[in-house]
Amino acid sequence: MDIVERINKLKEEKNAIILAHNYQLKEIQKIADFRGDSLELCIKAKETDADIIVFCGVDFMGESAKILNPDKKVLMPEIEGTQCPMAHQLSAEIIKKYREKYPEAPLVVYVNTTAETKALADITCTSANADKVVNSLEADTILFGPDNNLAYYVQKRTDKKIIPIPEGGGCYVHKKFTMEDLKRAKEKYPNAKVLIHPECSPELQDNADYIASTSGIIRIVLNSDHEEFIIGTEVGIIDRIELELEKIGKKKTLIPLREDAICHEMKRITLEKIERCLLEEKYEVKLDKDIIEKARNAIERMLEIK
Repeated sequence: MDIVERINKLKEEKNAIILAHNYQLKEIQKIADFRGDSLELCIKAKETDADIIVFCGVDFMGESAKILNPDKKVLMPEIEGTQCPMAHQLSAEIIKKYREKYPEAPLVVYVNTTAETKALADITCTSANADKVVNSLEADTILFGPDNNLAYYVQKRTDKKIIPIPEGGGCYVHKKFTMEDLKRAKEKYPNAKVLIHPECSPELQDNADYIASTSGIIRIVLNSDHEEFIIGTEVGIIDRIELELEKIGKKKTLIPLREDAICHEMKRITLEKIERCLLEEKYEVKLDKDIIEKARNAIERMLEIK
């Protein structure tokens, strides 16, 4: 048997499912039972009867899967070097400082945060629903973290005062993109539509045709009549879109805004590590029950918003 056959055999034997984030390597996406955004995957896992969840992503994603699936065994194929830098930018100490300064302001945290940070939040949000979450709150002043560019995106869509925390918080991959990159791409592909993730800079957001989450970007490309797209997010999304286009027998021109827009933490997962993970049932995500309960409450408050 080749490695894919061995992985599938192990999955069947152990009643396991594989979740792959949209930024994962193409060969990982191909063998996954579900592909998508981090929270979307955690919710899909909840709807299955699987005993084991193998999450191909970064650390906070495995934690989120455990928070929403506390009775399932959640495994990460790799833990060395898979810590999301942005998720660790918003610490308990920073939250405490801002809570003292703005005691009446609720704290909204991006799902791209650690379990401990979620447990301290009033409510979570995704890049797709951040503005809806903020506008659902009664307070006029909102603490929002950790991504400052996502905070800008929300501020443009609300009358509330958004206080981004921490100062300078954001994703190193999306911070690579510049207006010079966009100018070069538009000169080469003048008819292409520009799709930007809201973790990109305000300047790029203001010059995009669409601003959307990773799943939103996929939907726009698949459903649009346009044939060319400049895509400003991690390059793995292009593999995901191409897999979806193959399913429906379509071809489109997908131009990465930067070829080096690579999340190195995401790319540490391989087929070999997935096989080992299933075989040895390592590395298991374990969280304190109190953290799970508090973090789940923050996530469920978000899910209740229609």
